[in-house]
Amino acid sequence: MAAHGTDRQIDNIEFAVADIGRSKAFYGQAFGWSFTEYGPTYCEFTDGRITGGLTTEGQVRPGGPLVILYADDLAGAQARLEELGARIVRPVFAFPGGRRFHFQDPDGYELAVWSAG
Repeated sequence: MAAHGTDRQIDNIEFAVADIGRSKAFYGQAFGWSFTEYGPTYCEFTDGRITGGLTTEGQVRPGGPLVILYADDLAGAQARLEELGARIVRPVFAFPGGRRFHFQDPDGYELAVWSAG
């Protein structure tokens, strides 16, 4: 997540994987994605249009990746989500490039919001 996104838009998709090397080989060969390493537990990918991540930090979730939205105001986005009934399932944490938190929507889908600031 090298550059910040556009406020309140989907900015990133993250796959929790068991083996980053295996996933890089699979998606690189299948779709021509390119990769940027950010340490042993995180690798960013791009398909030339959207970026995403492969991470071993988290539980593998068959059935879907983690959708990540960008917010100029992370605290404001969290407050707005909580007012709307979202449940925060992972409090704000820092990572190289910014900070983020995870929440569940009313149907139980887990999403994340990040900010560069």
